[in-house]
Amino acid sequence: MRISIPENVKTALDLIERNGYSAYIVGGCVRDCAMGKEPHDWDMTTSSPPGETERIFSSFRVIPTGIKHGTVTVIIDGTQIEITTMRTDGDYLDSRHPENVSFTDDINEDLSRRDFTINAIAYNPATGAIDPFGGLEDIKNRRIKCVGDPDRRFGEDALRVLRAIRFSSVLDFEIEEKTAGSVIRNRALLKNISAERKRDELGKLLCGKNVEDVLTKYSEVIFTVIPELEALDGFDQRTPYHIYDIWLHTVKVVSAIKNTRELKVAALLHDIGKPDKFTVDENGCGHFKGHPEVSERMSREILGRLKFSNEEIMTICLAVRYHDLRPDGTKRQLVKWCSKYGMDNIRNAVEIMKADAAAQNPDFFEKRNELYRKTDLILDEIKDRKLCLTLKELRVDGNDMAAMGLSGRDIGAALEFLLDSVLDGKLDNDRKKLLSAAESEFRSKLK
Repeated sequence: MRISIPENVKTALDLIERNGYSAYIVGGCVRDCAMGKEPHDWDMTTSSPPGETERIFSSFRVIPTGIKHGTVTVIIDGTQIEITTMRTDGDYLDSRHPENVSFTDDINEDLSRRDFTINAIAYNPATGAIDPFGGLEDIKNRRIKCVGDPDRRFGEDALRVLRAIRFSSVLDFEIEEKTAGSVIRNRALLKNISAERKRDELGKLLCGKNVEDVLTKYSEVIFTVIPELEALDGFDQRTPYHIYDIWLHTVKVVSAIKNTRELKVAALLHDIGKPDKFTVDENGCGHFKGHPEVSERMSREILGRLKFSNEEIMTICLAVRYHDLRPDGTKRQLVKWCSKYGMDNIRNAVEIMKADAAAQNPDFFEKRNELYRKTDLILDEIKDRKLCLTLKELRVDGNDMAAMGLSGRDIGAALEFLLDSVLDGKLDNDRKKLLSAAESEFRSKLK
């Protein structure tokens, strides 16, 4: 295998080697190159001690990002290159970080401490690939496998439990049998991992092309991160519209929805409130009236716990809240919805509706899907024609109403009347027409 290395990374390799030390690119960038992908980041490992590495790159900007563990970041031509001294790790007492490290000049020792074989490959143009654990073969066979004993690897760093299933989802690789068993067995260790780390891994996992398979096979791990989801597993919806239990339906909605983190998370949580609202009618049919509101409340709590940003929480929770609206295919309804709830929120809710329909009984899919296609076209028209949706977009404002002779609450009432008239299609958003309509409707209020 030969890898085309960027010039700034070559510069870093050459500088270290000219100073008498060995250096390799390592980890994800080697894995990506072996898969024919363009790496996002270029990481290196070297026999140079951290202090020596700082000296070698003294003419460049050097950031001691993880100096305790031997890592410095060097900026060359605007690109950050993370350079870590080869090391062996001490005990992991917190299930995340080694208590201490020992530096080494043996690349095989360094690779032996890494998580998965596909990430335990080093490369130097002169030596080629250093692959003591068969990572290249595992890449070829599309397989996730721990380096050495899986229980030990996960015991050292519990985040690797999530990383394993995240790689399986994103790379579309299978997890090797022993590693898979260890993932399930060690899932409880995730309690030791920060909310932010779990959030980030979960977000990447949900956006992977193999997400349906991973959520199905490793649901127990997902339930460890979000325990509220476990109530969905095996819950019979008892309705002709659904052929899957709530969890499997949710998995299929996640798989079907547009691939953004916010929509994927919204899909994961959209029906989380269903068990709390389950009722059965006299015909034995299940109903979940009011579940979007419960799902929104639960989602807000879960997302806050996982340290999502306030902006993301708002976007996700509104999509969850409105996903059970029922479009009728009319522009009038959608214009009013966009005015009341916001165009972006309605767009997101419709994305959940479409994915939801794809995850229900196929006997009803085509009719619903046709309605959602029509809904998308109308929303496009509303956006393209820049139809008036809010008071701010009216061609008149409060000053105009005051100049006409209105005052106090009558100004607000007049503007609301005009906006409703525009939304109903009774009145164009034309300044002269708006002023005329307001004067006619509120003539008795004019001073």
